[in-house]
Amino acid sequence: MGKKTQQEVRDIVDALKGLYPDALCSLQYEKDYELLFAVRLAAQCTDERVNQVTPALYERFPTLESLAEAEIAEVERYIHSTGFFRAKARDIVLASQMLLREYNGKVPNTMEDLLRLPGVGRKTANLMLGDVFHVPGVVVADTHCIRITGLLGLTDGSKDPVKVEQQLRAILPPEESNDFCHRLVLHGRAVCVARRPDCENCVLNVWCDHVCKQGE
Repeated sequence: MGKKTQQEVRDIVDALKGLYPDALCSLQYEKDYELLFAVRLAAQCTDERVNQVTPALYERFPTLESLAEAEIAEVERYIHSTGFFRAKARDIVLASQMLLREYNGKVPNTMEDLLRLPGVGRKTANLMLGDVFHVPGVVVADTHCIRITGLLGLTDGSKDPVKVEQQLRAILPPEESNDFCHRLVLHGRAVCVARRPDCENCVLNVWCDHVCKQGE
């Protein structure tokens, strides 16, 4: 199918919007910094597992101050089941300290400042900018986004998150991009599953390069 037209991009956006109108992040949180740390915990871990772990963590450490003062070893015990728990616990405690020391206990609202925080990369920063600060044009290039946009031909198939982000920023309506990425996550879990994509029942199959190649 080649490069998608503006109308095809809009049609894909609208089709996903019709299927997943809410487009909510599946990580549960009440405070901005809780989402920041939940995304860190979700690295190489399922959102479902993170949602099982965070209530006890935040009950034990109910404020940013308490997390900043926490023993890293104790935080490790609460998040052990998320994997890579030593690095994650260290990042959570150090980021809490930095938020208090340099940002008055508030999650910063710029990419530059977010990337200064321990454990925060572009994916996490973009998610915070989109979900918390509602910045238009945000693209969260997670594994579902990278895989499905490649199959659809919205990107050139690159696995590089930065390249995928740049390519999608260039074609997606800025006001739709953040929700579009959330919807891709939902679609990747429900229909376009990595190991067994249900192409026959996929609302996007009419635009999908992967389906076209299968039929050739």
